[in-house]
Amino acid sequence: MADSCNTIQEFVDGIAASVAVIGHDESGRLMVPACNDGFIQMTGGKRVGMRAFPVPFDTLIPNYARHEFRQKLQECFTSGIAQELEQAYDLRDGTHWWRLSLKPFRHANGGATVLEILVTGLDITSRMQLTRDLEATTSRFRSVVDAAYDAIITIDQQHNITLFNRAAENLFGYSSAEMVGQPIECLLPDKYRTHHAQYVQQFARSPVRSRQMDERNRVYGLHRDGSMLPVEIAISKINVEGLIEFTAVIRDITDRVRLIDLLQKQAVTDELTGLPNRREFLDVVTNILDTEEDLAVFMLDVDFFKKINDAYGHDVGDEVLRIVAKVGMGSSRKVDVFARWGGEEFVAALPGLDAEQARAAAEALKSTFEQQDFTHNWRIGIPIPFTVSIGVASRKPGERDAQAILKRADLALYKAKETGRNRVEVG
Repeated sequence: MADSCNTIQEFVDGIAASVAVIGHDESGRLMVPACNDGFIQMTGGKRVGMRAFPVPFDTLIPNYARHEFRQKLQECFTSGIAQELEQAYDLRDGTHWWRLSLKPFRHANGGATVLEILVTGLDITSRMQLTRDLEATTSRFRSVVDAAYDAIITIDQQHNITLFNRAAENLFGYSSAEMVGQPIECLLPDKYRTHHAQYVQQFARSPVRSRQMDERNRVYGLHRDGSMLPVEIAISKINVEGLIEFTAVIRDITDRVRLIDLLQKQAVTDELTGLPNRREFLDVVTNILDTEEDLAVFMLDVDFFKKINDAYGHDVGDEVLRIVAKVGMGSSRKVDVFARWGGEEFVAALPGLDAEQARAAAEALKSTFEQQDFTHNWRIGIPIPFTVSIGVASRKPGERDAQAILKRADLALYKAKETGRNRVEVG
């Protein structure tokens, strides 16, 4: 036995890796008949003072590493199939990681029973450290991405989603598990899907590394419930082993868009009546005059409006103006524009109508106010009788000057008021 151990010891001492031979003694204990210095250093032991081989397995292997090591040895002894495991050993200079390969070494009489196992170990500390560093970096990256206020989505070269952070889940209503692997187009409204792949390819070929998407126009995403989300998007691209990945940072701008729309509406809307204001009306008329379409306009003034204010108060006067707005809008066609010009004056643009057709529409509106032919709950409890005067003008052939048409309508209105009010005149 001693000669056999010496022969094996000489063999393992000549191997550069960590090497040991492990078998059993007569009582069934795990024994190490031979191992090299690399194996002893791996486990943190010392050859100095060590008795002659074989030595008990437990003498060489620290307590914290024995259980897993024993299990793998037992599997190898029982099955005769090579096994592998990775173990960490805490030494004075720090923790070292080893990959151990266990291979059947000798069989009883050439049979199936395994007598000894050859264990070889490779130091993988550097690789494990790199792996740990990578995991730590990835963990930090994931933490930052998931904590981000903005949605972050990454797609691969085939436009499939590879990253979908928590803010993206909140924004679009899908979980990351549902979206990873799905095409990015599923987050786009139908009308934006057709050309999206082309835009991405153009960006992929561009030397620009990052940019704001569609800075001049609104961009929309598609929520799980089918609603459209106004968003602001910044995209960047990186080359990963020859393949391009795209990352989009997406910000929900619903509140901003709502505010912008409100401000734009306020800029062109009369606050008291909700009608288009003078500026909006002039823009509409100017656009119509850029065409050859027929156009008639009229100007309407509430008769004796000052007397209404003096007799009932300005709140009632405002109520009368709101009634004029409501009835005027209700009597207009979809293509007409009924607007407040200022004070108690209102204007209307009637595309496609000539002077006589516009006069008939104005007469019908005048009669509605004269006869109080509308439903309204007066806040003072009784109806306030009032009438209106209207001046009508139409576009002359080839006319482009909105002010000229409105001037003729204003003169016609002045004539209606001078000739008794509650009238319609054509200028």
